[in-house]
Amino acid sequence: MTKILKTVLASTISFALCSEVSATTTVTELPYKIDNQKEIKVFFRKGLDINADRARGAELKQETLLLKKGSFRRDGAKPLPCDIVFEKDVPVTLRDGTVIYVDIFRPNDNERHPSIMAWSPYGKEIGGQHLDDVPFRSGVPLDATSGLEKFEAPDPAFWVKYGYVIINPDSRGAFNSEGNLIYWGSQMARDGYDTIEWAATQKWSNGKVGMSGNSWLTVSQWFIAGEEPPHLAAIAPWEGFVDHFRETANRGGIPNPVFPEAIFETFASRNLIEDQPRMIVTHTLLDEYWQDKIAKVENIKIPAYVVASYTNPVHTHGTFRGFNLIQSQNKWLRVHNTNEWFDYYQPQNMEDLKRFFDHYLKGENNGWENTPKVRLSILDPGHEDIVNRVENEFPLARTSYQRLYLSTDSRLVTSNPKDNRKVSYYINSDKPSAEFTYTFDKDTEITGYMKLHLNVEAMGSDDMELHVSVQKLSADGDPIPDRITGNTITADGYLRVSQRAVDEKLSSDYEPILRHDHEDLLQPGEIVPVDIAIWPMGMKYHKGEKLSLKVEAYNPPSKDDVPPFGSAKISIPQEHYTFDKEKPVNMKTIGGHNDEVGAPDDIVYAPATRNKGKHVLHIGGNYESYLVIPVIN
Repeated sequence: MTKILKTVLASTISFALCSEVSATTTVTELPYKIDNQKEIKVFFRKGLDINADRARGAELKQETLLLKKGSFRRDGAKPLPCDIVFEKDVPVTLRDGTVIYVDIFRPNDNERHPSIMAWSPYGKEIGGQHLDDVPFRSGVPLDATSGLEKFEAPDPAFWVKYGYVIINPDSRGAFNSEGNLIYWGSQMARDGYDTIEWAATQKWSNGKVGMSGNSWLTVSQWFIAGEEPPHLAAIAPWEGFVDHFRETANRGGIPNPVFPEAIFETFASRNLIEDQPRMIVTHTLLDEYWQDKIAKVENIKIPAYVVASYTNPVHTHGTFRGFNLIQSQNKWLRVHNTNEWFDYYQPQNMEDLKRFFDHYLKGENNGWENTPKVRLSILDPGHEDIVNRVENEFPLARTSYQRLYLSTDSRLVTSNPKDNRKVSYYINSDKPSAEFTYTFDKDTEITGYMKLHLNVEAMGSDDMELHVSVQKLSADGDPIPDRITGNTITADGYLRVSQRAVDEKLSSDYEPILRHDHEDLLQPGEIVPVDIAIWPMGMKYHKGEKLSLKVEAYNPPSKDDVPPFGSAKISIPQEHYTFDKEKPVNMKTIGGHNDEVGAPDDIVYAPATRNKGKHVLHIGGNYESYLVIPVIN
């Protein structure tokens, strides 16, 4: 226990050194209720003001407008295909008395309709994050949608045309909604439950509510559906994690606040915002706070249309895990080969999702139940990807798990080398890594979960932080860029070796899941076995092509890897929300400031890595070190 306390204290001190707060700090610890209503202390701080340029917020103004067919939200966007009734800033009172504001888009009639809710804190109109901020709009043309949609959410113009109501809340604390802005967890799940039950009683509702959207809006679905609102009839999670600690914040036990900090800086609130970046670097074990950030996906029994990919660095693992753990009798999985935003707004995929919701929210007998349960993409850089291959399950039942052993000649081989050997690298060298390759002697498909088993030693440190990656190389040994994005594709794993303890109850033969409830620091000369989970991948290798395994010292990612949210300047009408191109209208331009930060002195930076000295990999003989690959027969 003394050893554990020393480790946690050292982590906290490291945080304090790398992220000192000034005398003008806005950081405070506040009571926070977790699932069992127990109160714990959680850091909060100030984010963007709701009137900040970067926030691209909207005035609080309760009104009902009729958006006319053929009108435009912005130049270049798709014209509205029908009249839409727009109810702006409708107040919803949650069970604790907090009032949040939602926007409603509905058909211009007096009928009862199903509704689809898109839950996030990004802004229910333009907001601090937008596709225009992403290079090339991630491949989504401006005229693919109407511009009425909130970020990562369904386009009201498409759905209202087909008789749906779109509900866009500003979640607790976001923009003008009351309270402090929070990240997922049981409080957000209860808020979503309350909003769904409110929606089901409205005069325009047929009593059935669905949920849809990417990323944050998918994570929200896992949490809210896990609370089992009676009127939530179907969900469509389109890439989103289920376990915030294990899958993003402290993956492999390594605190990584870089991406969460970049996202935090886009949030706007009248009040405070849960300082999750600070929780990441101060709460480095899976404690009560992080347990509350695991969605109760095992409670989900309603129909679900789940969409995943192999290439999302935040959501890949959680999407597959969510699909496998939900208890729905009616669930479908589709794995695409592009990116979440591009895939979501593709016309054929919107139509596919419409068939799903038509069946479960409208009761249409449209044959959706005959849709294949699993449709996979198999990536094949340098050749043609396989898309929508029909399967029965994931991972595939016909998988053969095979071992490739590490060898001192930088190869992966099919049997363990006889002699005890070592491969090492220095942390401060130009190339702090070791790479091993395997050449396929026939066409081979590797689809599913990979696992790396190593025997490691740290010289000059009491811990190691590792990043491992698997990628496809050409027959000449060169990385092969993806045809669609131009990027190379890797499947990755991470590990802070002191948190190597495996949770035997949650793990499987092909996937180790770590406990993260304590740390075992390394002693001088100690050699320890570790299992590193590598996220799912579907990849075709042709005869002569190579599989590359790289083991390297972990380095924190760059904030520059996150899109410059808030940078795009977006022009919209000053009045009436949409406009007729034949009539003059005054426009206003919002955004254009991606460097604006609510509390600059309180920014959280990545703590210093624990890597020092030299990493030694023990292989062969008594030290079997191998990569487990899922070969499809």
